Amino acid sequence: MFAGTLTKNAETAATAYSGIIHSTRFDVAIQLETRTKMSERSPDFDVTAVNKSGRKVRIGTAWNETGNTTGNPYISMQIDVGLGPFRVNAVQTKEARDAQSGAYEIIPLVSNGTMKSGSISGELTAMDADNAFAGYIANMMFDLDFMLIENEFKTEETHPDYRIEVSSPRGHPIRVGSAWMAKSNRTGNDYVSLLINTPDGDLRVNAVQNEEQRGGQTFSIIPFVESAGQDRSDNAGLALVG
Repeated sequence: MFAGTLTKNAETAATAYSGIIHSTRFDVAIQLETRTKMSERSPDFDVTAVNKSGRKVRIGTAWNETGNTTGNPYISMQIDVGLGPFRVNAVQTKEARDAQSGAYEIIPLVSNGTMKSGSISGELTAMDADNAFAGYIANMMFDLDFMLIENEFKTEETHPDYRIEVSSPRGHPIRVGSAWMAKSNRTGNDYVSLLINTPDGDLRVNAVQNEEQRGGQTFSIIPFVESAGQDRSDNAGLALVG
């Protein structure tokens, strides 16, 4: 559950990139400083930040990478701010690449698998404006309020219809997942399929309407049940569209 921005600095600057990372627990300003590579896979950068005492400390490392499917460059970072290590990627939208901008967006690293839903409670409510939804999802370990914001960059059928956002302590929007409008093969009823990055890992759930809710604005969030005849493809993920 991380978000943020990263900007490439001028070639003459002491640091290669400057940015900020947000989560539901912290907002940390970071810098990427070029380091000497000892081997092909050694890091390209040290990730640094300033602690509460005003001392600059090394909090992680970063690598220049290229997407296997897109061929687009991005930056992979491994960071620890004192809560345990986590991985994020800094990527550029199509608009930023076309403009040859130095602006990147920080997004969670997509994991290889999804967590089991377990006992989940939640609700999704359609808003009157902007084709958005407000909702929450909770269990005994976490409780998240979130918004579904329409994905204006959708160009293919498999792209998400919505991005899922929560707020950092300072009110910054953090993308924590994606959502798709879907139709049940069995009943023909519409529902919303969500993939959310929770503190326990990636979680798949569905937002459905029972007979009393049908036609209204409220959906109940239920665990995703894996089956041979599941309603949507598994090739969708948290990757930023663009």
